[in-house]
Order: sequence, then C-alpha cells, then structure tokens
Amino acid sequence: MATLYRKAAAMTAIPNETPPGHRGSGSAKIDGASQTAGALLMLSGPLSILVGASGIAEDNLFAVSTRYAYRFDLTAWGVIHLVVGVALVVAGLAILSNKSWGRGAGVAAAGISLITQFMFVPYYPAWAIPVMALDLVILFALTRFHVGADDSR
Repeated sequence: MATLYRKAAAMTAIPNETPPGHRGSGSAKIDGASQTAGALLMLSGPLSILVGASGIAEDNLFAVSTRYAYRFDLTAWGVIHLVVGVALVVAGLAILSNKSWGRGAGVAAAGISLITQFMFVPYYPAWAIPVMALDLVILFALTRFHVGADDSR
C-alpha cells in the first residue's frame, strides 16, 4: 500500500522545471531577442507619442505636401502616431513582463507602425526612415525561428 501511495504521489507531483523549449507566461526568463524587441518597442513607442503630440499641436516641424496620395491633415497624423505609440508601449511592456500575448501584439504594433511610417515619409523623411528600420529590427526579433530553444545557451 505504501508503494502505491508513493507512485500516486509521484504521478501527481508538479515538476520543478519546465521541459526544454517550453516557456509559459509564468516563466520569469525571456530570451535575448525578446528582451531586445521589448526594449526597442519601449523606445519607439514614446518617440511616436512625442511625434504625435507635435502633429496634434500642428508644429512647424513637418513639411506639408499638397500632391501626395496618403494626405491627411497634420492633426490626423498626430492622432495616428499617438495611438500607434501607445500600442507600441503596451506591446513592449507585455513582452518585457513575458505575457503570452505580448509577441503577437508586438508584431502587430510594429507592423502597423512600419506602414504608418512609410505613409509618413513625405512629411518628415529624416524621422520616418530610421523609425522604419527600427520597426524592421523589432519585427525580425519577434518573428525569428527558435531552433533548439532551451536554457543551455
């Protein structure tokens, strides 16, 4: 009877370690690429929020083109950048706190940011092109393929 009890207890015991390659949302460790992406999202987000505030204030920082297919007034661009910036910050915080939905939200937010920056190039190319490169680095870090992801790196 005692051996049966020990076997039952061993089968219901919760292991102390997760299997290699399985990191759940409760795990405190995140890999280096995810940390980098989270930090870059936390850089890109507040900067987009600041550009959005400049656009809403109709600052003379931006060049206004009259012949452009994606022409919105400056206030609309400001609101777009403000919303995208908040989404980037939320996704960055989710990735850094290792939430299960963080990587997907980060990919979505960085992708939307990449598209909006592409559409924003005529207004401020010296800003939009480096931010597009930053968004591409974030997308690469979040969507890379994990080969042999385990703790023994």
